[in-house]
Amino acid sequence: MNDRHSYIEFIEQCYFGNVAEGKFDEILNCFNDDAQVVIRHGDKPERRFALLPQATESDLLSFYQHLCENYECWFGNYHHYIDIEEGSAASRFTVRLTPISSGIYASYAAQELRNCNFFEFRDGRISDMIIYYANPDSQNTKSQQSGKPTGYPPS
Repeated sequence: MNDRHSYIEFIEQCYFGNVAEGKFDEILNCFNDDAQVVIRHGDKPERRFALLPQATESDLLSFYQHLCENYECWFGNYHHYIDIEEGSAASRFTVRLTPISSGIYASYAAQELRNCNFFEFRDGRISDMIIYYANPDSQNTKSQQSGKPTGYPPS
């Protein structure tokens, strides 16, 4: 990738587009074999993932399977910050998760998250990604059932 447009196209179409469609092989193809993914959410424990997980990591495929098999995912309202020379990007966006009828969260309402992902790229694929997300409705007991889930790990 050598220009802003190619980074944005990769992030929005290749990565998030395949997540939204639940295309697991295509999602995993967005990552280098040694890629690491870290998820941070408020004061909850950090979660680490990899294609070939070590002792402190979980399997990256299982994260996407859980997400896509329980929710219809929509990603939008993107704001991208691209550093071409460093091969990195930050993307701020909205995620809408709508539970599917056959999923374990079927009785829950849809939820909207505010995310920011930090990407590092090597050889045209993600080598490192940090996901920060906020669930603004997580404390709103009037609009949710107890402990509205944000998707992973399964409870």
